[in-house]
Amino acid sequence: MHHKCLVPSVLRVLCVLIGSSTFVQAGEPKTADEVIAKYIEAIGGRKAIDAVKSMRVTAKLTMGGGMEAPMVIESKRPNKMRVEFTFQGMTATQAYDGKIGWSIMPFAGKTEPEKMPPDQIEMFENQADMDGPLVDYKKKGHQVELIGKDEIEGSDVYKLKLTRKNGNVEYHYLDVEYFIPIKMEGKRKFQGTEIDFAFVLGDYKEVNGLLIAHSIQPQGGGMGGNITLEKVEMNVPMPDERFAMPEVKKAETTAKSKKEDKDDAKDQG
Repeated sequence: MHHKCLVPSVLRVLCVLIGSSTFVQAGEPKTADEVIAKYIEAIGGRKAIDAVKSMRVTAKLTMGGGMEAPMVIESKRPNKMRVEFTFQGMTATQAYDGKIGWSIMPFAGKTEPEKMPPDQIEMFENQADMDGPLVDYKKKGHQVELIGKDEIEGSDVYKLKLTRKNGNVEYHYLDVEYFIPIKMEGKRKFQGTEIDFAFVLGDYKEVNGLLIAHSIQPQGGGMGGNITLEKVEMNVPMPDERFAMPEVKKAETTAKSKKEDKDDAKDQG
């Protein structure tokens, strides 16, 4: 997904894994760091990665029955993210400002912003990492191990085991020839239940010197429908307030109404 790498981690997909692991042969990368270094170079290089301070992705979510929902994903360094998608005339918003995660979900009758539960916040923390977990993984507190080589639908891949700082384990599969990610899978806890998730990435296109997957096909674990990127904009001005949780005005309105009621009662008295 990567470049989820530069595209929210929430956006990657799974294929059926075929074949058994093989050993890394002579002349090939022998460590995870060597594979990651080639990966960074393949997607455009560290300079191009660091040059991206913010990004806006316009995409289309295709669900079962041919239903579609336009969506916009905005990311800003160091760890801010906002997702909006529209369906049946209603727009849902989920955002993370680096500390607080919040959402507005009109489909569930929630039209005022509410704080996310801890498991959702953790998911957004992961996705808000614009570069993905492999880049600077040690600084982020993760561990990465090169397991060896596998085969996915006829393509040879390097299999990397990523253990996040919170203990969650993911497997990233990079094409042995081009060193770009074509699959990521793992487990995460959601609403108290551990679920499997996986993403398959494809249709890589260059944007401002970076290769970004424009086709993301989540499978399993209730990950939703396919995502097709239609437009990627980099270094778009985004004020921090765009990611901050709006003040809930309902309580203020209620308090004001109560005061007005009291004033009316006094006048009538």
